[in-house]
Amino acid sequence: MARPPIIITNTLLFSLSGVVALVAVPWYGMSHGYDIWQWGSFLLLFCLSGLSITAGYHRLWSHKAYKAHPVLQGLFAFGGALALQNSALHWAADHRRHHRHVDDNDKDPYSAERGFWYSHIGWMLREYQGEAYGDYSNVRDLHNNSVVAFQHRHYLMLALGANLGLPLLLGLWHGDLLGMLLLAGVLRMVMTHHTTFFINSLAHIWGSQPYTDRNSARDNGILAFFTFGEGYHNFHHLFEHDYRNGIHWWQFDPTKWLIRLASWCGLAADLRSAPEERIELARLEMQLKRAQAQLCKQDDRELWQALLQEEYAKLSQQLQHYYASRKRLLELRKRKALARYDRLKLQLEYRSLRDGFITGKRNWSRLLAGITTRAA
Repeated sequence: MARPPIIITNTLLFSLSGVVALVAVPWYGMSHGYDIWQWGSFLLLFCLSGLSITAGYHRLWSHKAYKAHPVLQGLFAFGGALALQNSALHWAADHRRHHRHVDDNDKDPYSAERGFWYSHIGWMLREYQGEAYGDYSNVRDLHNNSVVAFQHRHYLMLALGANLGLPLLLGLWHGDLLGMLLLAGVLRMVMTHHTTFFINSLAHIWGSQPYTDRNSARDNGILAFFTFGEGYHNFHHLFEHDYRNGIHWWQFDPTKWLIRLASWCGLAADLRSAPEERIELARLEMQLKRAQAQLCKQDDRELWQALLQEEYAKLSQQLQHYYASRKRLLELRKRKALARYDRLKLQLEYRSLRDGFITGKRNWSRLLAGITTRAA
């Protein structure tokens, strides 16, 4: 079967910008040097373009994980044009197809099942998705968004103005036009491209699957560092409407921090997050599945399987009761509808369930450790 025709514009853009970033940027640095203002401009524009993709294109418009003030949306629309990854409308349409048909070689625009090269950049070099290109039927909710609609209509003008005009203005202000164009223009654009593309490729190949193995998405803290928190991709594919990717305080997710900061400033609202009990249950189910796989070759596997199922059933029940009690207590506290005696009684019940759940988790961890030791 004949391969789809090459998309000349994309091929030239990625090829020429890549060559300039690999050859001209270091050559100019060695012959003329870059100062702190040029590196600062590079970092500022890299953060603006990258966060506009992660917080704007991805979590806001593709997944509706929160609501943003028009001023913040305007900033994301401009930064998205600076990132040069097509309009927000087009990007969101592709990304929603990816989530709906993940790993489907025919329907997922950048299916990781077709290999690293295809999912990273190959899918944009040929007309693989010719029939779906320009199909915005899955983003009808964005058609009425004035910011998204304006950016889509004027995308070419905005992209040229952002990627040429902004570095040129910075270069004229700084006094080194070429150096600023190379560093804050070309190198920044190439790095923004490939850090975003790593989520389509590496984040489906390299990392762990603590929440689900029903698709190829992986959690990877190293990738999260380079992609503004997007590297916790296994969590994201199961809980796609959560405004967080890194759910723990210690996980590097500056996009989450930006959204939370915006909410404190009145620029974001209705931040969505997955219920904690669903997250815990998903993690527990994956631990059960892995333990069962480790036991399949053991001679006494039936005994261990029975013990495993018993502990799993007990812990999952404790989990549900604990989170239901906590939710009830929080709701009643908000309403302040409890008499002092009833409130103390409910608090004691909650603490008892919490302590039981903590003990259950410890027993579960010991059981998993024992199974791992036997399988080693």
